[in-house]
Amino acid sequence: MYEYSIEGGYPISGTIKASGNKNAALPCIAAALLTKETVTLRNIPDIEDTGVMLEILKALGAKVEKGGNHIWKITAAEIKRTDIPSEYTKKIRASILFAGPLVARTGKAALFPPGGDVIGRRRLDTHFLALTELGARVAVTNKFEFTANKLVGKELFLDEASVTATENAVMAAVLAEGRTEITNAASEPHVQDLCNMLNLMGAKISGIGSNILVIDGVKKLGGADFTIGPDFMEIGSFIGLAAATKGSITITGVNAKDMRPLKISFSKLGIRWDIEGDTLTVSSDQELKVNTDLGGMIPKIDDSPWPGFPPDLTSIMTVVATQVGGTVLIFEKMFESRMFFVDKLISMGARITLCDPHRAVVSGPSTLHGDHLVSPDVRAGMAMVIAAMAAHGKSRISNVYQIERGYEHLVERLQSLGAHIERVEVS
Repeated sequence: MYEYSIEGGYPISGTIKASGNKNAALPCIAAALLTKETVTLRNIPDIEDTGVMLEILKALGAKVEKGGNHIWKITAAEIKRTDIPSEYTKKIRASILFAGPLVARTGKAALFPPGGDVIGRRRLDTHFLALTELGARVAVTNKFEFTANKLVGKELFLDEASVTATENAVMAAVLAEGRTEITNAASEPHVQDLCNMLNLMGAKISGIGSNILVIDGVKKLGGADFTIGPDFMEIGSFIGLAAATKGSITITGVNAKDMRPLKISFSKLGIRWDIEGDTLTVSSDQELKVNTDLGGMIPKIDDSPWPGFPPDLTSIMTVVATQVGGTVLIFEKMFESRMFFVDKLISMGARITLCDPHRAVVSGPSTLHGDHLVSPDVRAGMAMVIAAMAAHGKSRISNVYQIERGYEHLVERLQSLGAHIERVEVS
């Protein structure tokens, strides 16, 4: 086991390149099962989650080869099994993404309930409803079993704009007979990446980037060479880190369009950046002050489906707000346990009132002090790293596996920015 040892109080400074989007890489890896031909994926982040997904492919019989730095070549000419071993499903929620392509390709799929972040209940009902509507049968015992004689396109209205359920429905529909129309579809950049990759493989998907996707099924898909887009969640995390430590950062490989929803919420905390081409710069001369709403009202930073502010960044914003002058309400609507990490921030000296499982009022700036922290999930773990780096004194962060599931080579990259952080082995 490993921990992070962090000495806070040092502003970051330097340049890094944005990693590939984790949430795009995972469905694109699963989608490689939809063809017998080779799929080459570029800009795949070197993180725990992508490693587990590639191991699942190998277990199912696919040939997986490293084609270079952040490049993987996948050939699923033969699928030898359709049940995913439990040692993989318990590690990663994204294992559910194999249901759609396995059913579409073989008519069968079986997996145990997926694991992942500890952020409260995460419904899978929308996955089951979508696949059932397309013609699959679902049996739920101690595991999930999907079977289908034939998938047929249909008009689907998703009961929630779930990212992974949209992706599963799309992957099943591309090989279904006839037309599928998905309304209330998720439209995040990672969903767009998956759809663009599938079209490159020969699928016929229109409406990409909107909440209505139209898919005309095809009989087979071919190979493709596709590049994953940048991870705007990681970019947002590093912007927050620069602001909280009163430092500066330059991030290359950024998609400016992805940053528009983030810019509105960050500006409420007085945080700004400049983008030129694919390079984003956060300067150290920020006046970190809450910009109140009209009439001097307390502003609210809340999440919503894309193109709203991403829920994965509410943890980051909570920590950053502790270093900003003024009061702000953080409203995380989606997961009832995501905000429960704030007790650790309070123990470090943050002035936060947790109103209920979804709302926290943050007043700053607060002087934080080092503490022993335990990461409950990817984003809260990164938020704890930011808090530790902004704090006075030393901090320890345990359960760093959760952080490294989503952030590539985090310690080395932070060290390159001047952070005083070490990854140490503990018994």
